[in-house]
Amino acid sequence: MEGKAADVGAGRLHLTKVAVGCSSVEDLRGWSAEDGGTGEVTIHTRYRPKRDAELIGGSLYWILAHRLAARQTILGFTDAPDGRRTLIRLESKVVLVRAQPKRAHQGWRYLTDEDAPADLSDAVGLDGLPTHLADELAALALL
Repeated sequence: MEGKAADVGAGRLHLTKVAVGCSSVEDLRGWSAEDGGTGEVTIHTRYRPKRDAELIGGSLYWILAHRLAARQTILGFTDAPDGRRTLIRLESKVVLVRAQPKRAHQGWRYLTDEDAPADLSDAVGLDGLPTHLADELAALALL
């Protein structure tokens, strides 16, 4: 049975964001692996989401090649040292999701549980699939 990210925390709200500078999930995983052993990475945004409390425990869904392709759990929000930006704290683990078309946009957008794609890790037989092959199949919307 396939699960949604919502299974982690029912009723959570999520964000979508274009993975600028990443051409594949492998690139995204490489960036996330630079967590310094903390299990946490951060991205910055100009404005703190107004619904930030609802987002904690939800996920940031990454848009790659006009598709939702992967997600990371949102751990929290903090102010950047410069005081002009907000840091979104993410779990460093990148989870592949069933490819779902999504137009590129600037900044971030909210996503509800009902609209969030299922995790691929919950699909039977995909655990041993090489990342590059999963990326290619997801780009073709075959996963």
